[in-house]
Amino acid sequence: MKPIIKTSRRDFIRTGSLGAGALVLGSALSSLALANPAKRLGIALVGLGGYSGGQLAPALQHTQNCYLAGIVTGTPAKAETWSKKYNIPQKNIYNYQNFDSIAHNPDIDIVYVVLPVSMHKEFTIRAANAGKHVICEKPMALNAADCREMVAACKQANKLLSIGYRLHFEPHTQEVMRLGQKQVFGKITKVDTANGFTYNGDPNAWRLKKALAGGGGLMDMGIYAIQGARYTLGQEPVAVKATQEKTRPDFFKEVDETVFWELKFPGGAKVTGKSSYNHDWGYLRATAEKGSFELEPAYGYGGLDGKVNGKPMQIHNIIQQAAQMDDFATCVTLNKTSRVPGEEGVKDMKVVDAIYRSLESGKWEKI
Repeated sequence: MKPIIKTSRRDFIRTGSLGAGALVLGSALSSLALANPAKRLGIALVGLGGYSGGQLAPALQHTQNCYLAGIVTGTPAKAETWSKKYNIPQKNIYNYQNFDSIAHNPDIDIVYVVLPVSMHKEFTIRAANAGKHVICEKPMALNAADCREMVAACKQANKLLSIGYRLHFEPHTQEVMRLGQKQVFGKITKVDTANGFTYNGDPNAWRLKKALAGGGGLMDMGIYAIQGARYTLGQEPVAVKATQEKTRPDFFKEVDETVFWELKFPGGAKVTGKSSYNHDWGYLRATAEKGSFELEPAYGYGGLDGKVNGKPMQIHNIIQQAAQMDDFATCVTLNKTSRVPGEEGVKDMKVVDAIYRSLESGKWEKI
C-alpha cells in the first residue's frame, strides 16, 4: 500500500527517523472494517483547502467503510480539478449557496466540514438539517457556546456529530491514554506538552483574522496540547492560568502568537502547556510515580514516535485520517456514538475560552 505524502501546511511536526514507508494500515485501522457492510458510505468534503487536498482526500483512497463521494467549494476551478482527479460526478458537486440541496442526494451520507473556524457552526447545523451526519474539523467553533448549539442541532436532527480528532485513532496516542488513564506506572505527577510551528505564510490568510479563526496558535495548535493533557490523565481540568508573548506583532496583529498555560486537574498533577505560531514544537511528556512516557513528534500527520521509560514504543504508524473516517462510518452504520463526539469539542473549547479569559485578567480562571 502506498503511503500518503504529507504536503499540507499542517504537516507541522518533523517526522524524525520515521520514513514514509512506516505509514501502514495496521490493525488499528483494519479492525474498524465492518463485517460485510451493506455499502461504503459517501463523504462530501466541505471546503477544499490544504487539509482536504493534502490529507483527507488522499486518506479516503485508503478507507474501507467510506469513500469520497462529493465536494462543496466556492471555486469553480477547484470543482473541475477535483472532479477529474477523483471521478466525482457533477451531481455531487455543490457550492455554498446550493449546499442545502444536498439533502436530496442519497450518495452523500456524511458531510465533513473543513472550513475556516467561523463557518463550522453554520455548515454543521445546515448539514444536520439536510439529514446528513457530520464530522467537523477542529477547533470545533469560535467558542464553547457555539459548540453547544452545534451539538443540540445535531441531536435535534437525530444525526451523529464527530470532531476531527484523528489522534484518538492513532496507536501511539492510544498507548499514552492507556498508560496514563490506567496508571500503569502509578499516579501521574506531571504532564508537559507543546505544539506549534513557525508561520511564515500569507499575512492575509484567514488564520490570522480573529473573526474567521477565533484566535491564533492557541486555537490551531494549542488545542492538540490541551487534548493531550486531557487524554493522558483521563480527567477534566478545573482552572487555568495563562500568559503570552508576541515577538512579531506586525504579523500577528489580530491573533495570539505564543501562549503558555498551567492547568489544574482534580488529581493534582502539575500540567503545563504551550502553543505557538512562532516555534516548532510537538511533544507530550508524562511523569508518573514509577515511570515516564513521552511522544515526540506527538501531534503530526507524518507519523508519531514514543518512548516508555526511555525505551522506544516500537509501534507502527497508520494513516490517521483514514482510521478516523472509517471509524465514523462504522458509527453511522451501527448508530453508535463516536469516541470523539461533539461533546469532546465542547470540553476543549471550554478550556480555550478560559485561557483567553486568563490572558485578559492575568488571573486563574475557572473552566
